[in-house]
Amino acid sequence: MAKAVGGSVHAVWRVLRKEGICLQRQRSWCVSTDKEFAAKAADIVGLYLNPPENALVISVDEKPSIQALERATGYVETDNSKIVRGFKSTYKRHGTLNLFAALQVATGRVTSQITETKRREDFLCFMDAIVAETPTDKELHVILDNYCTHKKCDAWLAEHPNVHFHFTPTSASWLNQVEIWFGILSRKALRGASFKNIQALRQAIEEFVAVYNPTASPFRWRKREVRGSQLRNTIVNLCS
Repeated sequence: MAKAVGGSVHAVWRVLRKEGICLQRQRSWCVSTDKEFAAKAADIVGLYLNPPENALVISVDEKPSIQALERATGYVETDNSKIVRGFKSTYKRHGTLNLFAALQVATGRVTSQITETKRREDFLCFMDAIVAETPTDKELHVILDNYCTHKKCDAWLAEHPNVHFHFTPTSASWLNQVEIWFGILSRKALRGASFKNIQALRQAIEEFVAVYNPTASPFRWRKREVRGSQLRNTIVNLCS
């Protein structure tokens, strides 16, 4: 670019920085092509902004295949004398666990259940525990993604008429607030950690939930406009 305009490399970099252009920065996105995107998204956002009276709204999902990895970690000094946290690239695998979580939209509190599998039976067992904790005079509105274990639950729903499932549009799990909490869990309790067995992993998750809940607060929905295919034209241009 510097050669093309007859300027210096430093001048080009100054212009790029001024305009906020980072050549190494990357973004990824997932475009929803759900034909009912608008209606489904409005339903979910409506539960966040204007929940039904005398009802409990929860955001539910699972974090599957959480690995119990054992590896050496610590702090090292780099060549430029900076102290950074490091860990070995080699590790031992000690199995995986599945985590079901239900985030109360109004309070931010999380109810969790750790299982070794993520079958429909495990999901409904978790929902049974949630229903048992919910006052019988309250409706329970459950926000879910379109994973197969969340579907074909008509018989269970018939037995629990006060429970209502609300599904996010396809490829739009970012509308489910519990995903935010999963990110917090990963950053603060799982990333870079070392677990000698799945029991240690289970303990770390349970301890994090126990510490998180006393100071939990709700996530505020601030996105003014929700679209499912706003990047379609951009993708076409990139791939043409």
